[in-house]
Formats: sequence, structure tokens, C-alpha cells
Amino acid sequence: MADFLSDADFDQYRKLIYDESGITFSSTNRAILESRLRERLREKQITHVSEYYALLLKDKEELKLMLDSVTTNLTRFFRNQPHFDALVNYIIPEVLKIKKEKGDTKIRVWSAGCSTGEEPYTLAMLFKDKLPAPYSAEILASDISLKSLMVGKSGFYPESRIVGIPDAYLNRFFEHKNNGYQAKDEIMKMIRFDYHNLKNDSGQRGLDILFCRNVLIYFDEAAQKAVIDRFWDAMAAKSFLFIGHSESLFGMKTKFEFLKTDWACLYQKNA
Repeated sequence: MADFLSDADFDQYRKLIYDESGITFSSTNRAILESRLRERLREKQITHVSEYYALLLKDKEELKLMLDSVTTNLTRFFRNQPHFDALVNYIIPEVLKIKKEKGDTKIRVWSAGCSTGEEPYTLAMLFKDKLPAPYSAEILASDISLKSLMVGKSGFYPESRIVGIPDAYLNRFFEHKNNGYQAKDEIMKMIRFDYHNLKNDSGQRGLDILFCRNVLIYFDEAAQKAVIDRFWDAMAAKSFLFIGHSESLFGMKTKFEFLKTDWACLYQKNA
């Protein structure tokens, strides 16, 4: 089974995935691509990778499902706590100052590459708890994985997945049922889950805070730059960008400014 994909097949598939999503596969993560493709072929009862490739070229829905299967969906509630400490202690007060000057009470947030929803629900809990009246937050949560979005939209998580949520938040914002926890309406209604491929313009404008963590690592430099430029266009004149703690815009030609807080490092748009 070592030659499930020939080198030519591998090049063909990785070019298609790159062209459609900006996600890069190299020889180091070739095994992941092969195992995910095997699953799709089994599901479709197709024997040959060339036959499946031909199907992808003509069937846009199957192409979406394939992209869904090859994206990694690792996430958890309150992942990388220092980012949320920076949000609560520095970013929210800064954004509130800006909003006060404008007479605007709505904070617009995008969780890009939200996977199964743990990040946007973490944000919703924090905003619900920390924002003074009359301010409120609306959160767009997007991903390329339809399966992951369905989990987020349902707001239900098994007990094994709620690790990391402080007890006070768990009791306030979730209801225990069926060996798991169901998010309550007060945080569910703050979030809109939507399919989005970061290769395309989101159409969003005037965002105050954008989280896109541990997503850029799947893109090469050219695709990263294109995504970051689209983020710039989507964000308000004074706004804040969080990327993964192992990711950096260092060396990239971008107008975002590096921002070091006492809790975490992030980027700001100061246009």
C-alpha cells in the first residue's frame, strides 16, 4: 500500500488542493493526505485515485468534502490561555474606548478557521461575561470543514471535550445533558457559523477583532500573504489580529504592526 499515490498522483492532488484552498502538502505530511484520500475512496467505493481525481474536477460538492477531510481539526476550549488573558485585560478595554468615541455598541469579531466551534464559544463566554451594558459582540465563525461547522452549530460537546472551561462558565453557559454539555441560547445566538474558504474574500468589513490561530501554518508564504492582506481589508481602521503562538508575520510585507502586551503578542491594524 506504500504506493497508494504515485509521485505524479501526489503532485496532482496537492496542486488541486493548493489551487482550491491555499493549503500546502509536502513530503512531510504526505501520509496524512494519503490516509484521508483512502477514506474518501472507500466512502465513494472508488478503486483508483485517478478515477477519484476525475470526479473531483466535475463534482464541486465532492471537492468540498475532500477538502473537509484533508484539513486538520485540532482545537479545544480556552486553547492558549494567554491570548484570552490579553483579550480580557488589554484588547476589550482598548476596543471599548474606540467604540465609545464612535458611539457604536457592537463589537464585530471573526473566528477564522474555527473548526468545531470551541474558539468562538470561548470568545462568546468571555464577551458575555466581560462586556458592560450596552455593549455586545457578534461573532462570525468560519471554516472550510462542513462537518466541523455542523458540530459548532449544534453547540453540543461530549464530556471529554469540555476540558478547559472554568466551572463558573460551564455552569452559567452550558446545560448538562446526554453525557455531554449543550451551549445555552445566550451564547449560541452571538455566533453565526458559516462555510468559508480563506482563499476567497470573506466580504467582511469593519471587524474589530480577528482570531485566525494555527491555520496559517498550512499555507505557503504566498498564500499566507494573500490571506493576511484579505484580513487587513476585512478589519476596521483600529483593530486587532490574533494568530497562533507558533505563527508569525515576521519578514512578511504587511501593514499590520506587532503588538506586545503583558499577556501575549498579537498584531494591530492602525490605519
